[in-house]
Amino acid sequence: MAVIISGIATGLNEAADAAIAYALKKYRIAPQTVKSAHVVKRSVDARKRGNIVFSNAVRLELLVDEQAFARSQNSPQVQYKPQRGFALTPGKEKLSHPPVIAGFGPAGMFAALLLARYGYAPIVLERGADVDTRVAAVEAFWKSGRLDPATNVQFGEGGAGTFSDGKLTTRINDPLCDWVLQQFVHFGAPKDILYKAKPHIGTDYLRKVVKNIRKEIIALGGQVHFLKEVQCIGVQNGRLSHVVANGEEIPAQALVLAVGHSARNTIQTLYESGVEVVPKAFSVGVRIEHRQEDINRALYGPQAGHPALPPGEYTQSLRVDGRGVYTFCMCPGGLVVPAASEEGMVVTNGMSNYGRNAQNANSALVVGVTPEDFGLHPLDGIAFQRKLEKSAFLAGGGGYKAPMQTVCSFLNKGKGLSLGRVSPSYALGVTPCDFHSILPPFVCDMLKQGLAAFDKRIHGFAAPDAVMTGVETRTSSPVRIPRLDNLQAAGFLGLYPCGEGAGYAGGIMSAAVDGIKVASAIIQSFQSGRV
Repeated sequence: MAVIISGIATGLNEAADAAIAYALKKYRIAPQTVKSAHVVKRSVDARKRGNIVFSNAVRLELLVDEQAFARSQNSPQVQYKPQRGFALTPGKEKLSHPPVIAGFGPAGMFAALLLARYGYAPIVLERGADVDTRVAAVEAFWKSGRLDPATNVQFGEGGAGTFSDGKLTTRINDPLCDWVLQQFVHFGAPKDILYKAKPHIGTDYLRKVVKNIRKEIIALGGQVHFLKEVQCIGVQNGRLSHVVANGEEIPAQALVLAVGHSARNTIQTLYESGVEVVPKAFSVGVRIEHRQEDINRALYGPQAGHPALPPGEYTQSLRVDGRGVYTFCMCPGGLVVPAASEEGMVVTNGMSNYGRNAQNANSALVVGVTPEDFGLHPLDGIAFQRKLEKSAFLAGGGGYKAPMQTVCSFLNKGKGLSLGRVSPSYALGVTPCDFHSILPPFVCDMLKQGLAAFDKRIHGFAAPDAVMTGVETRTSSPVRIPRLDNLQAAGFLGLYPCGEGAGYAGGIMSAAVDGIKVASAIIQSFQSGRV
């Protein structure tokens, strides 16, 4: 149990621990009644640019009645936080075969980790390669333009998040998030993710973390197989009987389907096998790049460059007549990277290392699309994505070059590529284009409205020499696989749709949490075959 005191301000030149002393003084807490104290959340408060401070939350374990103390303060900034254990009771039905997990991104990884710790010896089937082989394949693609459809930015150990910023921000507000963060630190992530308001691991650290998670799963009796793609599932009397991967039949009573948002052929196969698949909304657009120093100046004003301040980052959104335009996956000091997983298509994504020290800042600038825009058939969203990605490939001129346009050119419907201070970071080269010929008119219109609105909030967001590279289409899955209260697919006992690809997550944290919930459901339904 503990008391969380939030809203404690400290100056840029003060150590984080100063927040503890301020909290004790503000709420008249005698130091001798404090069993332990540490900062659990820390964020930049730049609302007053002439007086930028850090806003801190402090966790106190007290030797008095903590719940009574918190109640006596009658303040939303003082909250009692009971300790939540993580204990599961296995179900009664015995598994004859180990649970199978399709996909080794955050959802599949955390599902496998929990199952392994409870003695279920899961079998993981990942269509891509291990992280070291994957890094080599991706870097070769970024240098030569030779795409490996099996192992790329989307497929392989760690999932799409392995080649991103490693962002751990989420809107789900689930208590399991704390446990996920603790596990990341246990496996090698920087400890500051435990208290930063906007934690990130960085793609460089994330590669080590996912490898360490794999090692523990194997040490506990699990199996992790790479370059093993689930091709179909077998069902007898409405219950899962086996899966087929690379032509091999593997008996299974429980399959965690955590294939990620880009496993298009898998989704199509499931649909054709009778699994219910429904279309869902997602977003499309471009990557926009600015000089990081310009973003810092816009956000921090005269304090920009202070050594205590992190690279500036932003989140922006606007709704007009029921449709949204927003920034997504903002990468301070990062790169725009080629992220295709199918031949003849161009896809962009953003990536940062832990240091976030590259010249440019980038983020997705995207517009929400719904089945009413692209079609009501379950697979129409995938077809819509592919159409945009093929158009981008053609506009780029081949070789996975990306179409690019300055903001000035886009706003004036031009095609020229007159670069200014911002140099595009996309590794395979860019080709001048007019995004009006690639993206639907309503998307372009919303992008323009977003640029105008966000520029009023962040000076220079719509700077004429900011560059737009496209297309960004993999913001989230275009489908959802409905599941029942027991987290199994309707009509398919033993099939557990999970994570981002099944439509139940939107980033590393929410996918990991969903993986834990699905693994918990399996544990509470079945006993391990070893018991």
